[in-house]
Amino acid sequence: MLELNIDDVLAVLGSVRTHVIVVAVVLVLALIVTIAVNKKTVKNLGARKLTHSGTWIVAVIAAIVSVNMMVLGPLENVITLATSPKLALSQSTIKKTNDLAVNIEREGIVLLQNNDNALPIENPGNINVFGWASTNPIYGGTGSGALSDAYPTTSILDSLKDAGFKTNQELTDFYTQYSTKRGEIAVTQADWTLPEPPAANYTQSLIDNAKKYSDTAVVVIGRVGGEGLDLPKDMNAEGVVYNNNSNDYKDFEAGQHYLELDHTERDMLDLVTENFDKVVLVYNGANAFEMSFLNDYPQIKSVLWAPHPGQAGFAALGEIMNGTVNPSGKTADTFVKDLTKTPAFNNVDDFKYDNAKEFEIQSARGLRSPRFVNYVEGIYVGYRFYETAADEGAINYDDVVQYPFGYGLSYTNFEQKMGDVTYQNGTVSFEVTVTNTGDAKGKDVVEVYSNPPYTEGGIEKATANLVKFEKTKELAPGQSQKISISFDDDDLASYDYKNAKAYVLEAGDYGISIRRDSHHIIDTKNVNVAQTITYDSKANAHNGDAKVATNTFDDVAGDVNYLSRANNFANYTQTTAAPADFTMSDAAKDGFYNNGNYDPKKFDKNTDKMPTTGAKNNVRLVQLRGKSYDDKLWDKLLDELTVDEMNNLIANGGYGNAAIDSIGKIRMSDVDGPAALKDNFTGVSSIGLPANIALANSWNRQLAEDYGKNIGQMAHELNISGWYAPSINIHRSEFGGRNFEYFSEDPTLTGTLSSGQVLGAAQYGVYAFTKHFALNEQETERNGQLLTWSNEQAIREIYLKPFETVVKSANNAKVKSIAIMSSFNYVGNTYSSAKLALNQTVLRDEWGFRGMVETDYFAGPNYSYQNADQLIRGGTDIMLATTKTTNYVTDTSATAVIQMRRAAHNILYTTVNSWRYKDGEPGAGLEAWKIALIVADVIVALALLALAYVAIRRFMKRREN
Repeated sequence: MLELNIDDVLAVLGSVRTHVIVVAVVLVLALIVTIAVNKKTVKNLGARKLTHSGTWIVAVIAAIVSVNMMVLGPLENVITLATSPKLALSQSTIKKTNDLAVNIEREGIVLLQNNDNALPIENPGNINVFGWASTNPIYGGTGSGALSDAYPTTSILDSLKDAGFKTNQELTDFYTQYSTKRGEIAVTQADWTLPEPPAANYTQSLIDNAKKYSDTAVVVIGRVGGEGLDLPKDMNAEGVVYNNNSNDYKDFEAGQHYLELDHTERDMLDLVTENFDKVVLVYNGANAFEMSFLNDYPQIKSVLWAPHPGQAGFAALGEIMNGTVNPSGKTADTFVKDLTKTPAFNNVDDFKYDNAKEFEIQSARGLRSPRFVNYVEGIYVGYRFYETAADEGAINYDDVVQYPFGYGLSYTNFEQKMGDVTYQNGTVSFEVTVTNTGDAKGKDVVEVYSNPPYTEGGIEKATANLVKFEKTKELAPGQSQKISISFDDDDLASYDYKNAKAYVLEAGDYGISIRRDSHHIIDTKNVNVAQTITYDSKANAHNGDAKVATNTFDDVAGDVNYLSRANNFANYTQTTAAPADFTMSDAAKDGFYNNGNYDPKKFDKNTDKMPTTGAKNNVRLVQLRGKSYDDKLWDKLLDELTVDEMNNLIANGGYGNAAIDSIGKIRMSDVDGPAALKDNFTGVSSIGLPANIALANSWNRQLAEDYGKNIGQMAHELNISGWYAPSINIHRSEFGGRNFEYFSEDPTLTGTLSSGQVLGAAQYGVYAFTKHFALNEQETERNGQLLTWSNEQAIREIYLKPFETVVKSANNAKVKSIAIMSSFNYVGNTYSSAKLALNQTVLRDEWGFRGMVETDYFAGPNYSYQNADQLIRGGTDIMLATTKTTNYVTDTSATAVIQMRRAAHNILYTTVNSWRYKDGEPGAGLEAWKIALIVADVIVALALLALAYVAIRRFMKRREN
């Protein structure tokens, strides 16, 4: 189904405003002339008729010219997208994709609790399924992560029936009669209603019949999330919309949030547990849920976390419940007992500067004023805080954490034995022997963590840091597997942004442990680093950096006071409190730009010389396929491009990138992800895979690579070259609206699995736009000039690390076709797409990235700060725009053209190395709609000539008479 958000609509309307006005004015003038030229003003009938005819012929010509300028100008890309051929997947690919989805969900469902071994139910029979979400589960997120409705879905009830269970139809009918639709979550607005029949609606006969039907109850609780909006931290806050399920009470009292049970759900659980002693709870959602209520219900024996499964993945749920599949998922996030007490809770919201009137700018969405978000917790994100705080005695772990990061139960038992650790030539190596000591076949995960030496008041360090992980094959009872673990000592280093201003591997003992999860240690051994290593020279750069990593983001730290381990987290209360100061500092104001104050000419360099354009070198783009980025032939090709060709290529990057006929560059098709291939304009879509949170819970690198390969195969059948995915921002907050499409709170888990996706897609020549670069952990006011503040250590160790892992993995695999998508937010006081330190210094100079950097959706004046002139100077190459706004470069000075040439180079390097050029130069040709337009113009022109001829001839006859 075609889905357009308000930004699409506003952008299109804004781009054609002038043309529509011209058409309207011309037609009104023609009407005025027609009325004015009457018997009183022109008595000669022939002259009057000729004037009328001539006026309307001229008006129609003017209107046609304006319409042609409109459709061949600002609407050209939109029409091309909308009229593209509608391709479809083959049945074999659909089956393969569905099979993969089920495999991912088999390992992505996490068994959180299993008291009295209530699961599996090996002899499935009748079962009661409670909870309205059982009839309307969540398959995927919303916004760009929404699934297509062109393919069928496997529901929870389908899954149970396929697994041999018979479900209580009377209960199902009860829920579907109550409601068939949940609240709609859109990009710019949301209805957070959670339909659930009040306990009073359950008749006694319904309950009695359920008890007769089965002594076992399954309860399904669902939560949704999506692009553009974070989940409500207070359901009664201003602007939060939802409907109560009863007039007798509120579903949420003051201060209650979306990720806890509401009143109706708790009443339903009370009712179920009063009547059933064997209850299985299924949580169908992507965001870590507050589950402290489980202590109140001993009847709830088992708990399953079943994240968004895509369109077929739910088949795995029934298989796990009947024991056909042994759950092997591990939590990709920490589940805490009180989400209001997490380090980031008070610093995720809409915080508006109160002294930035000079930067307010009128947009289609109204007056826009800068906002901010402070990443106060520094490196202590997720389990890193809870493990370190517990070790420091700052918290009682069991009072705070319900399920640790990396936690998950199985129907069998495993033993892990850690071999001797060697540390030679900068590499740490050892083996882990995993043995299935239980009675059922299953898989286990080896989780390796480091605990670095810490000096009070020195470099901030967590006591638990995931370094490496591996998943076993399926092991039969009694079977063992040896897992080889190896990693560089670079992975143990910390970034010191205060003193060394570089990565540092401090001397001392590093505890290398294997753990059941982030908290429960199986075994640990020390690796001793005899002498401190500072990675501050080209000969000794960190993790293979092409350029030494040193402080690049001093300006992004701002005036924020960051959480510190010093003195047992003595500054916790102060640093994690909600902001009290809403003043934009003078330093932040200095160099802050939006469309109200950015003048590209101020950044022109007088020393720049205009590069060659429009040369006749007869080089075709296909000749550059496979050649190095610095091959001299590139200069000859780039010399051929005109300024207009480069500008068109840079400006029109929405859901594709433009053709350049003169060099044999065809238009490429780039589409949304992250769990599918979906073009919001053409309606072309693939079947949806499980969300990345499910993949993250699998801890399975092979599944991640298979995911990418499957995307690549579908892309070939749909003639798609670029994939707007994977999304790899961090779960900084449990309330993140896009946590379903991001992987985890941990950068190592995120980076490893997303690299698998990227490399898998690259095997099919599909370039992935890894996104959102960077620090886009908040959806609230993400495009409201959101200034994001964080210190360099956290930026590098937590938020940039997944991107670094992807880029360097691609480099090591010699992938030449790769892309990055920027984020909507500002990094410090600079829009991410204009942050040269991010897009050039770190991405290209340090990490060696060769590819194109694209903006997130480009709505220009609708967001008040997107400006192509600024962005090409900030290291961005292409605008994700579908219609003309401020996406065209307006300054064509030598400085600007040099940057346009660089951008064109990056775009062309990426596209020529994609699968579309694998078999030589692909054919292009004129789009069908343009041919139709030409034919229509010719027909209309002939008709107008005929009308003009008739009008003149009639005038001449009247004159003769």
